[in-house]
Amino acid sequence: MKSFSAKPAEVRRTWYVIDAAGQPVGRVAARAAVLLRGKHKPDYTPHVDTGDHVVVINAQGAVFTGKKDTTKTYMRYSGFIGGHHSDTVREVRAKKPAFLIEHAVKGMIPHNRLGRRIFQKLHVYAGPDHPHSAQQPRVAPNR
Repeated sequence: MKSFSAKPAEVRRTWYVIDAAGQPVGRVAARAAVLLRGKHKPDYTPHVDTGDHVVVINAQGAVFTGKKDTTKTYMRYSGFIGGHHSDTVREVRAKKPAFLIEHAVKGMIPHNRLGRRIFQKLHVYAGPDHPHSAQQPRVAPNR
């Protein structure tokens, strides 16, 4: 018996939509990461990008549990002296609501070349509209 290994040319990709309105950010990110990685497929191979495209809509409505809206901070550094900036979840949601989902998903996929390739298949939108209707996306399974 031989082990099966998926080949990149034979991977069939589908498009899924996840509605983030009213759902915790971590749960939405975990579902998206599994679909992006391809772990829901029987032909999953760790070193090959077997995942699907994921469209997350209503990122503005994703919620954090507890007091994370005011206590959780996102930090960035410009590289210059005094260039440290930190924002709370409320401030980030007001500026870039899609960043909350993207940041959470990015932490759940591999941090290498494969992960960067996988991350390109994530499409996050703040509102309910998205330009990917031509791909006929399906509603993501609840797993």
